[in-house]
Amino acid sequence: MNLGTSFHYVGVQFYPGVWQGRSEEIFDRYVGTPYSGALPLVEVSRKIAEVDFDEKLPALSELVQWLLREKLIATNIVTAKILSNLDQIRSVADMASLTELSPRQLQRTLKRTTGLAPHDLLKVLRVQQSFRKHYLDLYSDQSHYIHSFRKVTGHTPKKYAAKFDV
Repeated sequence: MNLGTSFHYVGVQFYPGVWQGRSEEIFDRYVGTPYSGALPLVEVSRKIAEVDFDEKLPALSELVQWLLREKLIATNIVTAKILSNLDQIRSVADMASLTELSPRQLQRTLKRTTGLAPHDLLKVLRVQQSFRKHYLDLYSDQSHYIHSFRKVTGHTPKKYAAKFDV
């Protein structure tokens, strides 16, 4: 599907570790495959399709409130601390100190809540930050950046930009 160079995206994204429901509800979905799960996603999608962009927020807020009531999402204090202090984190030791957990406790907690080990989460977060910052602010050199980017995305930065028009 070609979205062109300008489009509005409306959606709800949760930080890692927030989802509390069954992982099958949110993984392994493909574009064009009808949703058949128990979440009210089809109804919300129909509702937001009928209104202007600025009027979509109430419907999406209702969805988030429903997910909270059903206990399918919850605040994750550990990932919230990490994500709100990314600029202070340079290593897993920094991450553990910031969250006031031992490195082993941090590893168990992140593996349980996000499915990632602390070092892997840090790699993904650094690549995500590279979209907003110059890569040399995050990596020691260009080679290190390209290697890390390719491990996380499967593409070099140049191929990624060309393929996804970023």
